[in-house]
Amino acid sequence: MSEIRTVMSGHHWGAVRVDVRDGAVAGVRPYEGDAEPAAMVASMQDTLSGPVRIRQPYARTTWLEAVRAGREPGARNGGARGADGFTAIGWDEAFDLAAAEIARVSETYGNESIYAGSYGWASAGRFHHAQSQIHRFYALTGGYVKSVNAYSYAAAEVILPHVIASLRELTAGSTSWASIAEHAELVVAFGGLPLKNAQNNSGGLGVHTTGSWMRRCAEAGVRFVSISPLADDAPDFVAPEWMAIRPNTDSALMLGLMYVLESERLADQAFLHRYTVGYERFRPYLMGEADGIPKTPEWAAEICALEAEAIRTLARRMAAERTIVNVSWSLQRAENGEQPYWMAVVLAAMLGRIGTPGGGLTVGLSALHGVGDPAPQSGWGAVPRPQNPVNRFIPVARIADMLLNPGAPFDYNGTRHTYPDIRLVHWAGGNPFHHHQDLNRLRRAWAKPETVIVNEIFWNPLARHADLVLPATTAMERNDFMATSLAGHAVALKKAVEPVGEARDDYAIFTGIAERLGVAEAYTEGRDEMGWLRHLWDVSRQRGGKAGFEIPDFETFWEQEIFELPGDPVARVFAAGFRADPEAAPLMTPSGKIEIFSETIAGFGYEEIAGHPRWVPPKEWLGAETASLYPLHLISNQPRKRLHSQLDHGAASRESKIAGREPCRINPQDAADRGIETGDIVRLYNDRGACLAGAQVEPAVMPGVIELATGAWYDPAEPGAPASLDRHGNPNVLTADVGTSRLAQGPSAHSALVELEKVAAADAPPVGAFDPPV
Repeated sequence: MSEIRTVMSGHHWGAVRVDVRDGAVAGVRPYEGDAEPAAMVASMQDTLSGPVRIRQPYARTTWLEAVRAGREPGARNGGARGADGFTAIGWDEAFDLAAAEIARVSETYGNESIYAGSYGWASAGRFHHAQSQIHRFYALTGGYVKSVNAYSYAAAEVILPHVIASLRELTAGSTSWASIAEHAELVVAFGGLPLKNAQNNSGGLGVHTTGSWMRRCAEAGVRFVSISPLADDAPDFVAPEWMAIRPNTDSALMLGLMYVLESERLADQAFLHRYTVGYERFRPYLMGEADGIPKTPEWAAEICALEAEAIRTLARRMAAERTIVNVSWSLQRAENGEQPYWMAVVLAAMLGRIGTPGGGLTVGLSALHGVGDPAPQSGWGAVPRPQNPVNRFIPVARIADMLLNPGAPFDYNGTRHTYPDIRLVHWAGGNPFHHHQDLNRLRRAWAKPETVIVNEIFWNPLARHADLVLPATTAMERNDFMATSLAGHAVALKKAVEPVGEARDDYAIFTGIAERLGVAEAYTEGRDEMGWLRHLWDVSRQRGGKAGFEIPDFETFWEQEIFELPGDPVARVFAAGFRADPEAAPLMTPSGKIEIFSETIAGFGYEEIAGHPRWVPPKEWLGAETASLYPLHLISNQPRKRLHSQLDHGAASRESKIAGREPCRINPQDAADRGIETGDIVRLYNDRGACLAGAQVEPAVMPGVIELATGAWYDPAEPGAPASLDRHGNPNVLTADVGTSRLAQGPSAHSALVELEKVAAADAPPVGAFDPPV
């Protein structure tokens, strides 16, 4: 037996060391410099070559037979996607089929009939970044319909630039943990501060520090208030004060707090006068002069399931102490999701501490590791994306609407558009059967295109619903480096082993198709993998030099395997320049100030979102019959042992399952009312669908709420049926596929009501999510 060889690698959840012996991975362990490694590291080795790995190209059998026979596209039976078997094919035929379909659709219908929005996190890495590769390829072959915004924070991306700053400014320029630890007295976290989410950073990270910074805050005497339906949405070591709020009611609570500030003359009128516009138009609504409903703590308490005195006390504390208001990304993934974000801006403005050390407003602390990270920041090289010749787009969460309603109009951010008629879908590095809502509706929509091409590593639900499956590599089977402006490290991702089976990286896959379409030279620019890495590192050195950093040459970095930007933790303060001189450093809003009333949004004429923020209950609450049939509010938050649906089949995720199914956390009273105990199999259902899960009875979940994390691989018991039971516990068979509003059209996953019941183990069909298709 040969000696062990160790190389560096990594993913969105951090840097790792890979031990290799005799050409195989012998172990994967966290980077020794990371004191708080992520749980997902435990899943990297066993998933590399397990039974769910796609080892060669495949084509859906019915589709392949129709294409080989030259039948019309209508004979391809798109409705069988997810239920059909697959036929193994070689790479030459796979490339030929992909190129022929792209050319056919382009020539017959135009490139506006190709959807390559292809949303998803994929793998970390500056070069082998699936979204960059697919968008570069299609931009060079005539263009594609794209998606805009992100499932994580679509409503925030659209509302925030109208009223204060872009989401990018609020994340990269976020008030940092270093500033909070030194200067803050009170952190009020709407949606909590779940440390599990900070395990990950889009693009990767070298070491995890969020937990240690939160400990420093607590040790410095900073107090935390966690406003969430879940008691453990903030770590125990910060001794959080839990306010158990009814989901989707944060806007009402903020109004109750603001009523106290205004009525007790605690609002910072000088700040409102100099730094904001429109408070005089918002105040009559707040005080009830406009609609006859004063937004008192008593009014808010009834909506939020809180005590009025607790609201009044918190408002007075926020005014008296140096307070920073944080809103989690989860708040805006609900109907009217723009409202709590706009409301938080107004609340922070009334407190008057925006732009001060340790005070003001933050967005998404602990949502990603990089938000609030005090590490030095620099820009890094990225795969260049040529201009897309097609200017059509959809809001990212409206994909089912697009496929089901070609030619139908839709509103977005003050403009009106029409959905394109999509004939070909190509996806790389994502899983819509994880992140999209109402999966039964998505399945109906997914049957519409003539061809679906997927680059994928594993037989996940997306690959099972494809026509042409092109096997991709993992980070351990290729060379790359990971770095992001929201982290202070660059990490070499070195090839540890040869690809499993016939898998190829996305660059090689698109190069093979590009050769058949005559654009390979433009796509590759004559560079191989290592040539691109050296080029992107050179670009990174140039950008780092402009930021004042001396970054080593590529060979030095590659040998050292990890590089940390030099410098002490940075005590960043969001909007400090604006606070110091609003005329010299105005915001990018139309007025240059914080817009409590937005003339722009008012001019859009959307009934559901007026010129100032307001309380608007979710539509699902308004039907008395719906509320009585489905009395429990579903929270589909981020999982603890995986990133979204990535590595759900790995050891870390599997050990969290109950009877092989996703755990569903239930309050003891709700469980007792239904005769449910921990370990039972339960059926969650509403009028959109049903799924099975494993019961976990915990008082950390407030009454009337159940938690079922996202990411369990979609596993219909009858894949061809229109509304099959999901056997594995995917909450998106229950969530509604409706936009947050016409402004952002973001996802509304957290506005779902359900019921649940105990299921006898003998009556529960076995889980098949990790069984490869026929």
